[in-house]
Amino acid sequence: MALCGLLRRLPGRRGGRTLATGRPRPGPANVKPLEDVKILDLTRVLAGPFATMNLGDLGAEVIKVERPGSGDDTRTWGPPFVGTESTYFLSVNRNKKSIAIDIKDPSGVKIVKELAAACDVLVENYVPGKLLEMGLGYEDINKVAPHIVYCSITGYGQTGPMSQRAGYDAVASAVSGLMHITGPEDGDPVRPGVAMTDLATGLYAYGAIMAGLLQKYKTGKGLHIDCNLLSSQVACLTQVAANYLIARKEARRWGTAHGSIVPYQAFRTKDGYLVVGAGNDQQFAVVCKILSLPELIDDARFKTNQLRVQNRKELIGILSARFAEGMTTKWLHLFEGSGIPYGPINSMQSVFAEPQALSDSISNFAATHSGKMFVASGKTPIFIERGGKSPYAPKVTELFFKRFRRRSGFLMHLKDCLLSAFS
Repeated sequence: MALCGLLRRLPGRRGGRTLATGRPRPGPANVKPLEDVKILDLTRVLAGPFATMNLGDLGAEVIKVERPGSGDDTRTWGPPFVGTESTYFLSVNRNKKSIAIDIKDPSGVKIVKELAAACDVLVENYVPGKLLEMGLGYEDINKVAPHIVYCSITGYGQTGPMSQRAGYDAVASAVSGLMHITGPEDGDPVRPGVAMTDLATGLYAYGAIMAGLLQKYKTGKGLHIDCNLLSSQVACLTQVAANYLIARKEARRWGTAHGSIVPYQAFRTKDGYLVVGAGNDQQFAVVCKILSLPELIDDARFKTNQLRVQNRKELIGILSARFAEGMTTKWLHLFEGSGIPYGPINSMQSVFAEPQALSDSISNFAATHSGKMFVASGKTPIFIERGGKSPYAPKVTELFFKRFRRRSGFLMHLKDCLLSAFS
């Protein structure tokens, strides 16, 4: 059965019971894939919020629980700010509602359990055991919500000598080996320009949650997902890890170059940089013709990729000298239509002015409490809902909690215990 079809048939939560009839419900043709799926989001900073934002983009209702008074740490991360709103926070918290609950207080724990009973998914990124101490561990939630898909995102997993450490992207990228292979060939290790370990972990969690929802749809039962920064980043080492595990070849830094393919790197032009890759001998021949260096095609040093790797220094020296003779626009024009992978190194200004980026609508207007602004909002193969607000301040309303069909007594109890103290 097609994935989209299964997602559209995922049952909603009603009063803590699973509506698994096995029959698709009638609805509009443009129904969102995760419509009626409710996510209780106990995450903060990046990996967890990125996962839940992607679920929200597919139509899920995401309820973000934050600390009373201060909220998610990233609300204060900046500059830049738009009004009082951190652009960092806005980048990973669209399509969410937000409430403030003190989960260290027994009353707050009770509220979270009530909310969990009305949701399909709970996502958290606390140090292992922390929520268990509060009475909100998987077994605790499973007792009141056996249907729930409970996803834990940690730094280093639930067990092991590092499990009790807090996990931050830069530290995990160092421990996982990513930083060891990132940076100039003869220079120091470099932190990647964006938090790739956090983002990769968020995507792994997002995919695991989607699979968990499918399993829940089939069985009516929930499950516990364990996703961590270290394992996610090591999984992303792919061929670098395989080179060591299979051939015992230690990894190293290559700058923009590739350890197993030559040429495949950035070349300096008169006014910028151009990245060009030739993954086979045919592509290498095309590159040589474009650069007016046909003599390199039959040069015994460069006849195969293996030889080009062995004679990297000589070949890159020749190619670099030729690229440095022309402006970036000249090379872009010459490579156009050649079938060779190529592209300029863009600044952020250039990225969002790139014709292909405009064609793909990779940025779009989103409504915020400081007015409309552009946000990065890439398409997915299924569906993206654009423009949902990031939560400005936690609010408690009759309408919001009626969506969960809670009794009026619970609403009054909730209002007594909830603090909405964001400035």
